[in-house]
This record gives sequence, C-alpha cells and structure tokens, in this order.
Amino acid sequence: MAHSKSAMKRIRQNTAARSRNRWHKRAMREAIKDFRHALTAGSSAEAQEALRKATSEIDRNAQRGVIHKNQAARRKSRLAKALAARA
Repeated sequence: MAHSKSAMKRIRQNTAARSRNRWHKRAMREAIKDFRHALTAGSSAEAQEALRKATSEIDRNAQRGVIHKNQAARRKSRLAKALAARA
C-alpha cells in the first residue's frame, strides 16, 4: 500500500484512467466488430460507412493515448485491406 499522499493520488488517478481506457477500447472493438459484420452481411456502402466509423474510433483512441499510434495505423490498414479484398 502507498505511504505518501502523492502515491495514493497516483493510485486513484491510475484507477480512473484505467476504467476510462477500458471503456474507450470497448467502444473501438465494437466499431471494428460492426465493420466486420457489415463486411460479411451488408452492402459495400454499409461496409464503407462502418469502416469510416471504425477508423474514426481508432484515431480517437490513438489521440487519447489509449493505444499506440502504430497500433492504430496497423488496425486501420488491416480493416482497409479487408474491405479492398471484398471488392
């Protein structure tokens, strides 16, 4: 257990940030899942719109520092590649 006030505060801050990050990651994974569903079951227009939303969510998480910028680039690249392979 932390002894100093600053260490206790860091624990509180880390806990809050962790719960926020988990929420943002969950939203990103849902957007990606929606894209994959649109890719298999929907039309091309639906898949493109879902890709746009997923890309936006991924970029937002990278900007917030939830995921690394290279991971964001890799995820977007793989999604775009999947859409191109379908067409």
